[in-house]
Amino acid sequence: MRTISVEHTTPASPEAVWSVLADGWAYPSWVVGASRMRAVEAGFPSPGTKLHHSVGNWPLLLDDETAVRDCEPGKSLRLEAKTRPFGTAIVAIRLIATPDGGTVISMEEDAVSGPLAHTPKPARQVGIAARNRETLRRLALLAERADQA
Repeated sequence: MRTISVEHTTPASPEAVWSVLADGWAYPSWVVGASRMRAVEAGFPSPGTKLHHSVGNWPLLLDDETAVRDCEPGKSLRLEAKTRPFGTAIVAIRLIATPDGGTVISMEEDAVSGPLAHTPKPARQVGIAARNRETLRRLALLAERADQA
């Protein structure tokens, strides 16, 4: 089974969507499971920079980090997300402009280490795809709000 790609189309412009993606402090606002930011390294989202965030709910929070592996500003972002206690995942987000000025946002993710990487791929992809559908919905809502301002 291949990695499932989840897509969401929004009337928000690619610039508005990218603005949310490039704002490291906004990460917990759109990523399901992230609960707070602790630090955003200077230069984010340049390759090699990291987001230092926490996952879970108080008082059961785990400190984690997400590193930028590749970035094409305004078009794509590839991340390596630590998802303790489940392992590490590679996440690829792409933005495609629509003829009417909106954006198709696509997202692929798969576990590359830890317990989730040892779960059968079809089973883990079902859960990841459901989570990413909500993640993209949140990202689009933030971008649409920014486009209205």
